[in-house]
Amino acid sequence: MTTVTEAHRITDVETLEKLYGAPSGAAVEKEIDYLHPHYQKLIAASPFFVFATGAAGGMDASPRGDAPGFVAVEDEKTLLIPDRRGNNRTDSLRNIIANPRVALLFLIPGVGETLRVNGRAEIRTDPALLERFLVEGKLPRSVIVVRVETVFFQCARAIFRSKLWEPARYVERASLPSLGTIVSDITHARFDGKEYDKGLYERLKSALY
Repeated sequence: MTTVTEAHRITDVETLEKLYGAPSGAAVEKEIDYLHPHYQKLIAASPFFVFATGAAGGMDASPRGDAPGFVAVEDEKTLLIPDRRGNNRTDSLRNIIANPRVALLFLIPGVGETLRVNGRAEIRTDPALLERFLVEGKLPRSVIVVRVETVFFQCARAIFRSKLWEPARYVERASLPSLGTIVSDITHARFDGKEYDKGLYERLKSALY
């Protein structure tokens, strides 16, 4: 086991900056406080983002996905996100009510660069706003409005290192525990894992909206 000592724990910004140095060049200049048309194009091409929120009760990073462009750019300072059907935990929404600060990380299949957006969010149920996101006759439960504060792209190093988009690195789902197995074992068989797994993905696909 690796030995860990307090002498090697970084606890102040000065020590951190000595270790890493200061950012410069494009790493700094790429960050702006609005959605530049180029950044808007990246958002329009993205079918997936990770939504980070936090409050006194804890942190949350939630996956969000739909057809490319499902996150609407209302203007250069505002994003609109339809909140579709899910598991009703509402972790992200509860955090927003307590603390509106949010972060979004957009991914585009096959593209190494990602886009990071930070801002403040509110939850809206205006009928006209919900109607804008009608899909297959279904309205979202709410629309999350994000007021943009900072935007910048992230270079492709993490995607290159992970080889995320390389088909040869895809993992066979059957090689991992099924969701039914996981929930059954975690709850000491209070849930019937085999029953949970039966037709799971068909059920999910039939209730996307």
